[in-house]
Amino acid sequence: MTIVLIAIALYLSACGLLVSAVRRDGGRGARGWLLPANLAVLLHGLAHLMAWRAAGSAGGADLHFFAALSLVGLGMSVLTAIVGATGRMAALGVVVFPLSALMLLAYQLYGHVQHPEPLDWRLQLHAWMALLAYATLAVAALFAMMLWLQERALRRREFHGWLRALPPLVELESLLFRTIAVGFALLTATLLTGVLFVENLLAQHLVHKTVLSVLSWLAFGGLLLGRWRYGWRGVVAVRWTLAAMALLVLAFFGSKFVLELVLRRV
Repeated sequence: MTIVLIAIALYLSACGLLVSAVRRDGGRGARGWLLPANLAVLLHGLAHLMAWRAAGSAGGADLHFFAALSLVGLGMSVLTAIVGATGRMAALGVVVFPLSALMLLAYQLYGHVQHPEPLDWRLQLHAWMALLAYATLAVAALFAMMLWLQERALRRREFHGWLRALPPLVELESLLFRTIAVGFALLTATLLTGVLFVENLLAQHLVHKTVLSVLSWLAFGGLLLGRWRYGWRGVVAVRWTLAAMALLVLAFFGSKFVLELVLRRV
């Protein structure tokens, strides 16, 4: 619990430093947040490793609802630190770091399973691909919401101070589609490993998850195709991104919530 509390404090410290930098000069050139953010990420990962070792999960990681949610938060924080360290979109941490702290706290309070079911390397590969895809596309969804807010403010000529924390519209849009492209590749790998390695979809209650995941994959693919073929951008890109992400959230966390927390099935 001590490691978790320190990680949460570091996440919130990084967020506070970013808020201060954004208010001061739009967050440009700010680097003080990187140290607490990176330490928080390391401790976040360490908390999971220690929990898995304590549960004797030598055959695989614990990937139930709250554990998976926390791991996605960890992935989002890693991506935020990487993107922010390059000087682009450091302000993303104002949203991501408190979310990661909340997810880690939920995992600590409600999430531990005493004896996780072991997974072979093939299913572990599939699971980790899925978590990476969800984290990457969740960051893309945040970019989409920021793009929508920026466009809306500029269209209404409402020049708020927080606009200084965002890159120019074209740059933010480019970052959005690059993130979607990476997430789409990871989601493709997730679906392929699922087809190859999951033996019985019906027995494992995975039909609805597969259908929703494929629909999300088609939506993200359609968006990338529309961008390449027709130059889709702006509100159209935002709507497609958020709709595809909503399908993905329902596919994984929606189904896990119903199965594990409502129906009490693993």
